[in-house]
Amino acid sequence: MPTVLGRIRLQLPGIIAVLAIVTGYFLVLPPTTSAAEQDRMASRFHFTALPIELPPASKHQTIRTVNQDYEHIRAWISSVGAAITMTDLRGTGKSGDLCLVDTRTDQVVVTPVPGSDGTRYAPFALDAAPLPMNEYIAPMGCVAGDFNEDGRTDLLVYYWGRTPVLFLGRPDATTLDAHAFQPVELVPGPNETDGKYTGAQWNTNTATVADFDGDGHQDIFIGNYFPNGPVLNDQVSGGVVMNHSMSHAQNSGGKYILRRTGGNVGDKLSAGFECSDDAFPDEAKHGWSLASSAIDLDGDQLPELYVANDFGNDRMLHNVSSPGHPKFVTVTGPRDATTPKSKILGNDSFKGMGVDFGDLDRKGLYDLFVSNITASFGIEESNFQFMNTARDKADLRAQMDDGTAPFEDRSAAAGTAWSGWGWDVKMGDFDNSGQLAIVQATGFVKGGTNRWPQLQELATANDALLDNPWWWPNVKAGDDLAGDQTLRFFVKGTDGHYSNLAGRLGLAVPVPTRGIATGDAYGNGRLDFAVARQWDAPVFYRNDSPDPGAYLGLRLTYDTPDAAGPLPAPGSPVIGAQIEVTTPDGRKLIDRVDGGSGHSGKRSHYVHIGLGQGVSGPLPVKLQWRDRTGQVHTQTVTLSPGWHSLQLGSQAKEK
Repeated sequence: MPTVLGRIRLQLPGIIAVLAIVTGYFLVLPPTTSAAEQDRMASRFHFTALPIELPPASKHQTIRTVNQDYEHIRAWISSVGAAITMTDLRGTGKSGDLCLVDTRTDQVVVTPVPGSDGTRYAPFALDAAPLPMNEYIAPMGCVAGDFNEDGRTDLLVYYWGRTPVLFLGRPDATTLDAHAFQPVELVPGPNETDGKYTGAQWNTNTATVADFDGDGHQDIFIGNYFPNGPVLNDQVSGGVVMNHSMSHAQNSGGKYILRRTGGNVGDKLSAGFECSDDAFPDEAKHGWSLASSAIDLDGDQLPELYVANDFGNDRMLHNVSSPGHPKFVTVTGPRDATTPKSKILGNDSFKGMGVDFGDLDRKGLYDLFVSNITASFGIEESNFQFMNTARDKADLRAQMDDGTAPFEDRSAAAGTAWSGWGWDVKMGDFDNSGQLAIVQATGFVKGGTNRWPQLQELATANDALLDNPWWWPNVKAGDDLAGDQTLRFFVKGTDGHYSNLAGRLGLAVPVPTRGIATGDAYGNGRLDFAVARQWDAPVFYRNDSPDPGAYLGLRLTYDTPDAAGPLPAPGSPVIGAQIEVTTPDGRKLIDRVDGGSGHSGKRSHYVHIGLGQGVSGPLPVKLQWRDRTGQVHTQTVTLSPGWHSLQLGSQAKEK
């Protein structure tokens, strides 16, 4: 009969296994903050949810029509499209206007922020006529910009089923309505048969604006998801595929830089762009793109480009362009013996859904946050909180020139790794504390029948089966995948850990969300945000935080004269301009004029920087930008807290 010691020896492998599991559990357990501390943190914020006014619509739907090959995964195919942008269309100097996509009506809506100042106007839907359309096209997003450089805010709309359309502001418009915009093809070509659109069937899910080649004019990045094909055409079977891998899919739509080549601001509006994929290395030309962000990381005023790809490798693209010749090279993060390949920047195998840049540790360099699928008891990957490990911009540039992106994922230690089925993400200082919070959209398909077991089976299936939709399990109307997930609002505590305060702030509404847009809609120094919700009404969150700190707000426009017209023009934003503010205690606070980071939500072009409590008096503000000739300028100006409007040419001048 075995002795006690013998029994223990026999059970030793099992005991060790249990101990390893328990130890591993506590090692990866997200850090927690006490309820009392979370209450204290939440007391700094307050948001009031306001309904967004929408125009009448003749079409009302709860799910899309899709290609017959997709019919049994119709809800999956219908899971994107809700989008929102904050901008200034009325020239008020405030981010008081919204451009949004309502999936329930397939309208691209322009509407004022609830209660915003300025000449009021009735909400309206953009009308692409006389450009050709058809019933199998659906809008996916809206990006604001000045695409013909006349000082008016134009709108770029991208779609599934066709190439994008530019809606250029008309110089003779007297009222802000659908007639105030002239639709122009972004990619001209033979695209019409008998009045119907028959051109290239792009399926676009991300776009961003930046001066990629450094010639002084803004270009456009377009990232497509599905390969060209009739995704939404329920009259045909075939011509469509799904991803051929869950972790390294490359059979997607294309990636393009549309370089600005000219434009007309006279009687016949136009904006000329040259479309090419030659700027990208071969490995970056594909990938099922859902989000992107362009930002100058190394201080040379040539913006790097991060592309978040579903089903596989995201891409960090280092900009090595010259005027007229956009060009990028792929850079990847460093790896050591303790870091899984899936957590390496540019080598990940996760489901990139959203991305944003911001200085999370206030060291004067940009970090980035990437949304992935992190649903507990579902598909639990990890968000990425990639922290910049370079010493300074010169060190960062040297490492990128050698092919290395010096970023390390620290999401687990920070408490931001797991949230849900992530989508758009925006960083912003909502209490003007000098510290960025992180707002994240989550949730996928809302219904009554849980489809997680079938999806988990698919996730472990042979990649050879995946590109054929026939093998995919049902995800139809009424099915549910992460349908009750809510917004996340991550705030950094004094111990460096982040806590999700959405529940305490009234933001935890169980409706799938997609796009997040930020901006100061009322000019009061408080950063508001708007949220696009999939198959539900969008919502605006007015910032009523009780005791915010000081702030610096900047409207940075080119010094070129605005075209005359009955309606005020806000000026042409200097997208890509960099700002560094030095506070009295020596902190370096940075931001930029953003051209459209994220999934389907776009922040305002107006820059908002929280300074912290008790900051007053003039502050040194370092500006760096390219003028319209492509020349780089650096200038330090002295500004007091509050809002300022500056024109940037060969030098910065306050208006």
